[in-house]
Amino acid sequence: MTQDVFKALADETRRALLDALFASDGQTLSQLCARHPDLTRFGVMKHLDVLEAAGLVTTVRDGRSKLHFLNPVPIAEIANRWIAKYAEPFTTAMVGLKADLEKEQS
Repeated sequence: MTQDVFKALADETRRALLDALFASDGQTLSQLCARHPDLTRFGVMKHLDVLEAAGLVTTVRDGRSKLHFLNPVPIAEIANRWIAKYAEPFTTAMVGLKADLEKEQS
């Protein structure tokens, strides 16, 4: 599943759709198409299908409409798995540097 998330996030248009859902969750296909006039309706649908398959977007039927919602959990899992572990040594080094500088100023 992580590979699907990376594939989905690799495309600039799909990231823009996620940003649109982050700004205003629960949008219809028509609303998302209005935000991206450079894309065809079919193109937006295909991108949403990839995002949904990766678990980044969930949908709910509301009468005849289908509402799209951002699911941030896969992004958080990637951040925890891939980004946080690499950031930890830098954070530890910065805390140590801060402590050293504060000692020098005292």
